[in-house]
Amino acid sequence: MPRLALGIEYDGSSFAGWQSQIHAVGVQDVVEKGLSVVADHKVQVVAAGRTDAGVHAAMQVIHFDTPAIRTERAWLLGAVSNMPKEVSVLWAREVPEGFHARYSAMARLYRYVILNRIPRPALNAYRTSWVREHLDETRMHQAAQHLIGEHDFSSFRAAQCQSRTPMRKMYEISVTRHGELVVITVCANAFLHHMVRNIAGVLIAIGTGERPLDWSKQVLEYRDRKLGGVTAVPGGLYLAGIKYAPALKLPSEPEFTVLAPVPATCRPVPDQV
Repeated sequence: MPRLALGIEYDGSSFAGWQSQIHAVGVQDVVEKGLSVVADHKVQVVAAGRTDAGVHAAMQVIHFDTPAIRTERAWLLGAVSNMPKEVSVLWAREVPEGFHARYSAMARLYRYVILNRIPRPALNAYRTSWVREHLDETRMHQAAQHLIGEHDFSSFRAAQCQSRTPMRKMYEISVTRHGELVVITVCANAFLHHMVRNIAGVLIAIGTGERPLDWSKQVLEYRDRKLGGVTAVPGGLYLAGIKYAPALKLPSEPEFTVLAPVPATCRPVPDQV
């Protein structure tokens, strides 16, 4: 059967995360329901990564197999018309049989968006993390550089993380300011459960001056979650892109326009891209 890959965008505020659940609605549920209408058979999808309750995606990637013959435009428009307004399909492509949304990924890109101002947000209450204390984004960026490279990220993984290893390779991490927004951009081969939100918690504490500049390095070396910072709230987190081999010609990340455009690059394996 043909295998299709789709780029999915969603606001995770009203969902219990990506994965289907018995007693709650996951984004996966509504995506599969919408695609099943278009395919005229039950569709089960595989995602590049799971997101927690309240976490958003500017670019999630899924794949599924189907005997249904439709144009890429028909898959896109048909799926969107059968999904809630919080979920959309950005693109659809036929991919080789061996393609796997998760295991074929070379790298993943996340962004954590902080609204840094005194008044609490109303319009973006569930799409940003609000910090009223002034954040020094330069300090945060400098502190973040300690995390680049391959490390044991045990201090940044949730207690319930099911990954067999805490080792991850961080390709890039940056902190930039855009008016009232402070944006943390991270790119790695893969991420542990709550890893980005725990990194954000550490960097926020450094940005406010609560912790010293080298605290990020100390936390990394502890290899103990109990000695790390707080877990930042989910609303500021966005799965922003999935990197695949260039030969697949899949859109890797959208122009990031949540509140403000944020330029970023991700170079996972320079000698292979």
